[in-house]
Amino acid sequence: MKFSCGKKNFSDAVSVIQRAVSTKTTIPALEGILIKAADNKITLTSNDLEIGMTTTLDANVTEPGDVVLNAKLFSEILRKLPTDYVDISVDDKLLTTVTSGASEFTILGIPASEFPETPVLTECEKFSMPQNILASMIRQTIFCISTDDTKPVHTGSLFELSENQIRIVSVDGFRLAVRTEKINNSLTAKFVVPGKTLSEILKMLSPESDENINMCIGRKHILFEINGYTIISRLLEGDFLDYRSVIVNASSTEIRINVRNFTDSIERASLLISDRLKSPVRCVFDKDIIKVTCSTPSGKVYDEIPATLTGDTVEMGFNNRYLLDALKAAECDEIRVFLNGPLSPMRIYPIDGENFIFLVLPVRLKTDA
Repeated sequence: MKFSCGKKNFSDAVSVIQRAVSTKTTIPALEGILIKAADNKITLTSNDLEIGMTTTLDANVTEPGDVVLNAKLFSEILRKLPTDYVDISVDDKLLTTVTSGASEFTILGIPASEFPETPVLTECEKFSMPQNILASMIRQTIFCISTDDTKPVHTGSLFELSENQIRIVSVDGFRLAVRTEKINNSLTAKFVVPGKTLSEILKMLSPESDENINMCIGRKHILFEINGYTIISRLLEGDFLDYRSVIVNASSTEIRINVRNFTDSIERASLLISDRLKSPVRCVFDKDIIKVTCSTPSGKVYDEIPATLTGDTVEMGFNNRYLLDALKAAECDEIRVFLNGPLSPMRIYPIDGENFIFLVLPVRLKTDA
C-alpha cells in the first residue's frame, strides 16, 4: 500500500476515528485503526465491538492495500509531523513508513484480516433531523443516564419516534429526563442507544447547524451519518422504565424560579459538601422566597433567593449534584417547579409547554417522619 495526502485533514480524521478505539482489550487489532487505500480514496475505520466509526478522505493512492495501525501511536506521529503533507507506504511484512519532510517513522502494522468486521445494516428504517436539535436533546438528557450495570438498558437513552415527533428519555433511579421535539417524521419506533454512543455523537454534532443528519435503525444496531463520518452502534435490549407512570401530574405547590439564581444558591451551599462530608441541601419553598441551607462538619450555610410560589409551603432535601445537573440542563432563564409534598419528586418544566421534564427525587430529611 502506498499513498500521500494532506496532513491536517488526515490527522483530524484520525483523532475523531480514534474515539471508537478500544482502550481495554487483549486484541491488538482493536487498539488500531484500519486504513484502506484504493481509487484515490483512503477509508479509516475503528471498532471497539460496541461502536464503530468510518470516514473517507481524498488521497493520491499509487498502490492500493490495507493495514491496521496502533491508533494512539499513529495519531501522535501525525500530529508531530513537520510539513503539511504525509506519505505512507506499507511493505509485504506490514512495515509502515510514515514520511513528512525530513522526518521518517517506521512502525509495524497488523494484518487487516485481524480487524473485526463492522456490522452492515441490510434492513433498516431511515429518518433524519436537524443536528442542532439532536445535540440539544442529547445534552439535556445525557446527565440522567445510569452508570449502574445492574440494569444495562438504563445505561442508554430511550428514543421514541412517532408521527412528526421525537422523544428521548433517560433515567438512573434518582432522576429522570424527558425531552420532546417536533420534527418532520412519519416513522414509529422505539429503541435504546448506549450512553457511550450518545456521548461520542454529541461531540461530533454542530450545535449551531440546522443541517439534517441521517439515521438508520436496524434490529440490533443504529447508524448515524454526521459531517462525513458514519457511526454504527449496537442497541441496548431490555425493558426500559415505564416513565409515563412515574410522572404524576398532581401538585400542591408551583414555583417560578430564575435558573441562574437557584443554581448559584445551590452551588454556594455545595461548598461545604464533599465525597467525605456528604449532606443534603435543605430547601424551604415559601411564598416569595426559597431558603437554602446546608450543614456538615465543615460548617453551616444559609442563603435565600426570590421566587414566586403558589400553593403550600414545602421543606425538602436534595442531593446537591442531582439538583444542579437538572438546573444546568434546563438551558433557559426561568423554570416552573412542581412539588407534591416533601417526599415526592421535584418536577421541572420550562416556563411554557413541556419541551423538557426533569424529575429529581428528594432526600428524606432527619425531621421527616
